[in-house]
Amino acid sequence: MQYTVTQQSGTEPPFQNEYWDNKREGIYVDIVSGEPLFSSLDKFDSGTGWPSFTRPLEPGTIVEKKDESLFMQRTEVRSKHADSHLGHVFPDGPPPTKLRYCMNSAALRFIPKGDLKKEGYGEYLKLFNRKK
Repeated sequence: MQYTVTQQSGTEPPFQNEYWDNKREGIYVDIVSGEPLFSSLDKFDSGTGWPSFTRPLEPGTIVEKKDESLFMQRTEVRSKHADSHLGHVFPDGPPPTKLRYCMNSAALRFIPKGDLKKEGYGEYLKLFNRKK
């Protein structure tokens, strides 16, 4: 599934993927390159069955491309360095961005808050220390 999603622009089944209902604190990185992509602080329940975020963790790590497949116009989201297909972004998300980055769990690896330093992502710990 990871290969199909990231390399062939596939889509995993809704509600049958690893992170659609993950509520733990941490960050999500590209399964291929390890690029930091999204934070649990920006994750929300979109009701779609895929992990959804209001914004990328590091805007420079994603690329948005026009996608006219499946007889519709969408905006595809890919990782910048690995060029992995991640999912799509839609203009129907909650404030403040009103965006819904609808991602495939198969394209992501979750790094729990407690493992950030050990996994080499210690710089992101400060995000969770600012939380209420």
